[in-house]
Amino acid sequence: MSVADKIKISIDNSSWIRKMFEEGLRRKEKYGADNVFDFSIGNPNLEPPARFKEVLVDLLKDPQPGNHGYMPNAGFENTRQALAEYLNRTNRPQFTAEEIIMTPGASAGCNVVFKTILNPGDEVIIPAPYFFEYNPWIENHQGVPRIVSTRPDFQLDCEAISEAITEATRAVLINSPNNPSGKVYTEAEIAELAAVLRHHGEKLGRPIYIVSDEPYRKIVYDGISVPSIFDAYDESLVISSFSKALSLPGERIGYVAVNPNLTDKDMMLQGLVLSIRVLGYTCAPALMQRAVAQLLDESVDVSFYKKNRDMLVEGLLSYGYDARVPEGAFYLFPRTPIEDDVAFVKALQEENILTVPGKGFAAPGHFRISYCVSPKTVEGALPGFERVINKFRT
Repeated sequence: MSVADKIKISIDNSSWIRKMFEEGLRRKEKYGADNVFDFSIGNPNLEPPARFKEVLVDLLKDPQPGNHGYMPNAGFENTRQALAEYLNRTNRPQFTAEEIIMTPGASAGCNVVFKTILNPGDEVIIPAPYFFEYNPWIENHQGVPRIVSTRPDFQLDCEAISEAITEATRAVLINSPNNPSGKVYTEAEIAELAAVLRHHGEKLGRPIYIVSDEPYRKIVYDGISVPSIFDAYDESLVISSFSKALSLPGERIGYVAVNPNLTDKDMMLQGLVLSIRVLGYTCAPALMQRAVAQLLDESVDVSFYKKNRDMLVEGLLSYGYDARVPEGAFYLFPRTPIEDDVAFVKALQEENILTVPGKGFAAPGHFRISYCVSPKTVEGALPGFERVINKFRT
């Protein structure tokens, strides 16, 4: 056999998101791009803020030598210091540059964290629904994902999390605003989770970490804010990127921030720096590090996503879909009107509407709509959404 058994299994169970994306490409070639309504992948369709290009031009004109060479594995000192000062505005713990590790995006950040904290067989609890690639990222480092359902409204079920904790539990991985549900965990939910982990950590005689994946932190609606994990719990790490807030997914730039009050913080930081090197990332892209240091207060126009959200929610609710209004990110996660979410998604495909079944997020009976698309795509798809639900009604 040409590949490892584990890779073969992963190929066979490859991401539903990618499957739907590839189906979209096939249909666009067959029917024309304007006749296919692709909501399959969270690839921001907005251009980066105008200032991004201005900053890039200035950086490229900078004659100083060494701007594109290697830097310390943790990243440029001035970029990390800028991020520390930015975080200090919204968190009680006060950061310095040393608590920031620059990474090639949030996916790399997750792998760096799991490489650092997991021993073989250690468990990471993940509330579902969740981004399914967390599984292989944990398994990359011989960890074991443990999936716990959230409540019907996607709130954290801290009682279920508590019951899932064992001697092997190393961390709880959360994602807020959430992909795929758009749920923003409240301050009360985070406080309850922190209390549960303190209780179990004391019994185990060691910390259980909260690892919070926050690439959508700036994409929130209706005056909602994302509570600080750092304020709620000392044993915490936040992973983030600029892929969504600045529409830079292809530039692969993100960071890990370590709570300044974390137990054995110095050892954790040394481990993260070592892991970013031995995993082959070496360091985050130099040009992007220097750029984002000047763009920390910038964001894409979130009102664009809100208009798409509102158009979809209003239309789908009027047709009889059961959907909760997303509080953040750019995903809608309605229930399917039949039990078989894969069959329902296939029925939508017949209308050239590409979505992802909830099965791909450990939440069967739902489907995900990624609305980081043009308003024309939303408008064009609405009649098809109505026809399909009416078909299943009759």
